Amino acid sequence: MVTVTALEAELLEVAGAVPDPELPVLTLLELGVLRAVRVRGTDLVEVELTPTYTGCPAIEAMSLDIERALHEHGIREVSVRTVLSPAWSTDDISAEGRRKLREFGIAPPRVQGDTGPVPVAFGPTRTRETDPVRCPHCGSADTELLSRFSSTACKALRRCRSCLEPFDHFKEL
Repeated sequence: MVTVTALEAELLEVAGAVPDPELPVLTLLELGVLRAVRVRGTDLVEVELTPTYTGCPAIEAMSLDIERALHEHGIREVSVRTVLSPAWSTDDISAEGRRKLREFGIAPPRVQGDTGPVPVAFGPTRTRETDPVRCPHCGSADTELLSRFSSTACKALRRCRSCLEPFDHFKEL
């Protein structure tokens, strides 16, 4: 078990309050990509950051924003390290993050629970359509998939058949 100091907990909150560059309604802590903040010596803070997917173009912006926030908080040297294991999963999005996505008009990913991330299999693309994707505008479960990709690769475009509003759905990983 890793012991977290009071200073590390404080710096985790500072770094965690940085908004996601692609979904600024969420913080990096709510998105679940900020893994750890460790104080090394008197002048160095190391931050572990996991991208939502390998090759995520926002990881560089996230790193720079974290460095800036910690520098503004008085930390002289900041090292942000990309950590790929364990891989990020949509299960890592906090309850608050899911609430904010819904309020922003994006259907949050469905919770996988104890089953873990959605299994990846090679072959035809499959999506889990047994659980409904609820409309973030009216709450209806009567929605349809318009496109597997939306404004970013991690979201799909859907439409509500009840209120007829289109909306993004954060895909489960």
